[in-house]
Amino acid sequence: MGGPAAVASEGGVQSFAHLIDNSKPWWKNRRMLALNGWIFLLLITSMTNGYDGSMMNGLQSLTQWKQAFNYPTDGMLGLLNAIQNIGCLAAYPFSPYVSDGLGRRTAVALGAIIMCAATVLQTASNSVGMFIGARFLIGFGLTFAASAAPVLVTELAYPAQRGPVTSLYNTLWFLGSIVAAWTTFGTFNIPNSWSWRIPSALQALPSVLQVCLIWMVPESPRWLFSKGREEEARNILAYYHGNGDSHHPLVEYEFEEIRTAIARDNDAKNVGWMTLVKTPGNRRRLRIMIAIAFFSQWSGNNLISYYMNKTLTAIGVTNPTTQLLINGLLNIFNLIMALTGGLLCDRAGRRPLFILSTVGMFIFWTLQTVCFALYSEHGNIAAAHTFIAMIFLYYAFYDIAFTPLIVIYNIEILPFSIRAKGFTVYSFAVTLSLVFNQYVNPIALAALGWKYYLVYVCWLGFEVVFIFRYLVETKGLTLEETSALFDGPEVAAQISEDATREIVIAAASDENSEKDKGSENIIEEVKRN
Repeated sequence: MGGPAAVASEGGVQSFAHLIDNSKPWWKNRRMLALNGWIFLLLITSMTNGYDGSMMNGLQSLTQWKQAFNYPTDGMLGLLNAIQNIGCLAAYPFSPYVSDGLGRRTAVALGAIIMCAATVLQTASNSVGMFIGARFLIGFGLTFAASAAPVLVTELAYPAQRGPVTSLYNTLWFLGSIVAAWTTFGTFNIPNSWSWRIPSALQALPSVLQVCLIWMVPESPRWLFSKGREEEARNILAYYHGNGDSHHPLVEYEFEEIRTAIARDNDAKNVGWMTLVKTPGNRRRLRIMIAIAFFSQWSGNNLISYYMNKTLTAIGVTNPTTQLLINGLLNIFNLIMALTGGLLCDRAGRRPLFILSTVGMFIFWTLQTVCFALYSEHGNIAAAHTFIAMIFLYYAFYDIAFTPLIVIYNIEILPFSIRAKGFTVYSFAVTLSLVFNQYVNPIALAALGWKYYLVYVCWLGFEVVFIFRYLVETKGLTLEETSALFDGPEVAAQISEDATREIVIAAASDENSEKDKGSENIIEEVKRN
């Protein structure tokens, strides 16, 4: 995987890469294998969200579903899609308090339990009101799980794997989307309501797994430390990052860095919402987070992901089987491209991938618009076929940054004290933009046709300028040290200096330290760097 998260020095050199255990691959280390297994259990939270969007896309092509809910019109269709995100919005005022107060694991568990109950209600729906209510509850539960799971992943991951592993969170959105797309394709020919009830029931699968296994997942060391449970935090770091050795140099460094950063934040429990806008650094963070939130949903992608059947119908592709097949193939393609972007994040860097992504989206969305116009105005069949190819090329560029990087980037730029609240604001902005899109897109597309695509052409041009102007690189920095990018280099320098000093003091007080020459040499090298 990518390089370790280390102290930032001049030129971006990582000054304690030698603290990372490279003696054998992670999959041959039993403890690392277990850690990544628990992380995967958290990552599948994103599958529920991805499943939902693709399921609703597929259901719109099912005659059985449309009959069951009286052939929903554009306004009702918008509500059926948007209600899940309205449920998310309703939970945002509470989710950071559960995550910060009761713990990351508890928040994930609570969300999973609510989603399991809601999915049962959705599957049993016999009226449109019951279906809408169930989808509201799915969104309500999803907020608790989705606000805590990626934060816990980032705070648990082995430093050398944090970037690629956290990038998988949003990437697995497409794994859920693939399962939903091919499930609806497979149930298409069932001649009764089970054609849509089966996909509805399968939406609960990730949540069922989490309800059964979440209490075996280790809690965040940073959260434990913030609650005064320092020994538990050290034990988790030692077990999973130090191969059981609580005095491993990497464990010592991580532990003391957490101690220093939390002390500098003056205790996370005393931090309120206004902290997000009190300092210039935090205002810069907020500007970037809200922009990325809206860019991730207002780049035209949701016009395709939630209303592909309407878009394909508009260019003459009306066969439901063909629509479902294109939806299924596109989601497989999206997963491959998102995985590629995630694996490149520690090599290419966040900023270059975001720039490449926005420029590519602007180019291929413009070409989509041209093809759509040629078919609509002149009936050009070749343009319609090219339009489908442009969808795939557009998503290739969207996927390399706006799928894998938006979660990890926003978590990386937030210090611990405001991480849960800041990520909640980001998630709120995502959901708000989704609700708007899901209401407006079907109505605007029906009213304006291809001309509606011009709105996104202009917006994507703005995205290119904003990303190039304001996005900063975070590659190669620990969670604590990215504060230097926003609050000034003296903050990161002090954190690094304090953490190193604490390691040296701890090593000096260890009665066995004189016998461990290898550890002494490593500590001395950290001091020199």
